[in-house]
Amino acid sequence: MSVHTPADYLELARAENDSAALHRLARCPYPFVWQAVAANPSTAPGTLLELSTAQDSAWNDNRLLRLLSEHPSADHAVLRAVRDAVAAKLAAGERPYGAVLALAGRTELTAAEVRQLGTLRGASARLRSQLDQRLGLRT
Repeated sequence: MSVHTPADYLELARAENDSAALHRLARCPYPFVWQAVAANPSTAPGTLLELSTAQDSAWNDNRLLRLLSEHPSADHAVLRAVRDAVAAKLAAGERPYGAVLALAGRTELTAAEVRQLGTLRGASARLRSQLDQRLGLRT
């Protein structure tokens, strides 16, 4: 398939199962393609790690971070990078709450690593409550 339009990139990012091709797609300039790559179960941890530093807008960045934190192949390095990106956003007053709560369900990170996110400027009382609840479900 030759890629000509943003829609072609998106279709390929959703359907591709070759990790090298997904890595190339992660470098395209479209945040909706980054999100499709992050949602694709065939994406390798190295590509996920690279995507953890991608930036576009608050809404797109927060969605990307949530998708990365939910990815089944996200290893400890990826999840730490996502946690650090989420911490920076919270400290700046942004609200990447979906990513925070997804990280709370990942046992690759310690509860303390995730709980610290609730102490940052952008964390609301409701987020802290939900975070405590999610961390309490870990066994």
